[in-house]
Amino acid sequence: MNSKRFMLGSTVILIVLLVLLLVKVPVTQVSFKGDSFFLKEGKFELGWIHSVEKEPWFETYERRDESLFLVRTRFKTFGAGTPSTGEVIPSKDGFIHMKINQKMENLQLSVSENVQTTLYLEGRTIPLYTYVEDYETVEIKAIKLPLWQYLRGDKK
Repeated sequence: MNSKRFMLGSTVILIVLLVLLLVKVPVTQVSFKGDSFFLKEGKFELGWIHSVEKEPWFETYERRDESLFLVRTRFKTFGAGTPSTGEVIPSKDGFIHMKINQKMENLQLSVSENVQTTLYLEGRTIPLYTYVEDYETVEIKAIKLPLWQYLRGDKK
């Protein structure tokens, strides 16, 4: 009887270990200067102050499997760096909204306090410029993280 319990217990432990090692969970990884954190949300908005226009600019991204998609952008005026393609979406909030839907392998951002580069998620805000020195690069990409690492809690 004890040997059957031991075998059953050993089998359950082995299955749990295999699940923790082999199952991968989609996340968005934010990396900078040898450090990183993960976003479990499948959608985020990236915002900053445009360096020339001095107006806020926002881009909305969705994670789909291991890719990021720029789904829309909104900004105050057409000018330096505005998209040349995309569908303008009518709006009454003072912003020009554009539907983009462009696949991005990753994002390489030069982050600074001057432009206040910030991630906006449902219910929380992450000011990236407080995590790095001015003009340091932050990389954002979609990955699949092993379940054990996801459960460890390296999330912001």
